[in-house]
Amino acid sequence: MTQTATQISQLSADDTADRPRMPAMLRGWRGKCPNCGAGPLLFGYLKVHDHCTVCEQEFHHHRADDGPAYLTILLVGHLMAPLLHVVFVYFRPEPIILFTIFAVGTVGLSLYLLPRLKGALIGFQWAKEMGGFARDT
Repeated sequence: MTQTATQISQLSADDTADRPRMPAMLRGWRGKCPNCGAGPLLFGYLKVHDHCTVCEQEFHHHRADDGPAYLTILLVGHLMAPLLHVVFVYFRPEPIILFTIFAVGTVGLSLYLLPRLKGALIGFQWAKEMGGFARDT
């Protein structure tokens, strides 16, 4: 009887413990489940699995929405705009060369960052128990 009470108290203590934010975001960045780090989070390019195939954590209620796109625009803009200015001022390449290099760089960086930022944002939501990620009590 006391063993059951001990197990219940341990479970309730585990339920109130904070979920680690940075490991969850890093797992999401890698496209893995923020809970276990083993199962895939995304399939295709930006589609989110309904649940983790390893730990059965549900993902269908995430609310990433436009957040990853805004973060991608913010990061790419803040990286590429100053770089474009420096290259133009110091090297003065032909306009078509400048446009080609920075268009390809901007699109490539955006395509690289978008799914990773989506995974990190879902990991953040999971860690902070936002949306439907709250624990059942």
